[in-house]
Amino acid sequence: MQAQEGAAAMAMDQAVADSEMMTTEAAASDALLPVLLPIVGGEAVVEAADAVRSDEVRGLLAAIRRLASIVEEETAALATGRKIDFDDFSARKSRSMLEFVRLMRARMHLGGEVEITEEIQRLREKLERNRSILEMHYDAVREVASIIVKAIKEAESDGTYTGRTAQDGK
Repeated sequence: MQAQEGAAAMAMDQAVADSEMMTTEAAASDALLPVLLPIVGGEAVVEAADAVRSDEVRGLLAAIRRLASIVEEETAALATGRKIDFDDFSARKSRSMLEFVRLMRARMHLGGEVEITEEIQRLREKLERNRSILEMHYDAVREVASIIVKAIKEAESDGTYTGRTAQDGK
């Protein structure tokens, strides 16, 4: 009987050893497989990061649109010939440009956002049109100024130091 009990005990020990070996093998093979464990609160972190990013995008877009609005307003005033305060426009554009540059420097990582890139491209086009109209306006002012300077010189001259042919228009 003792022999039978010893054999049964050996068989049970062998079964336990086999199951431990299988558990160890399974654990070893499981360790090689990637396991995705849920991170408690991880979704909230991702959503918060997305919210911060979208706030940054919205803020930068708002700054770009404010600058574009000022540029459009000045361009329209110049194109229609309305009387405008150049100092006011210059100060407003400078403040808005400073805000835009500071936001871009602080959020360089947003430079690749499609919406921001498109908005900056639209701003460039508006700035180019504004530059063109300002240049045309400046050229007109320079031409008028040269006409006035010439008229003043002619009015001040009594002909003392100019030749007779110059006075007669010859």
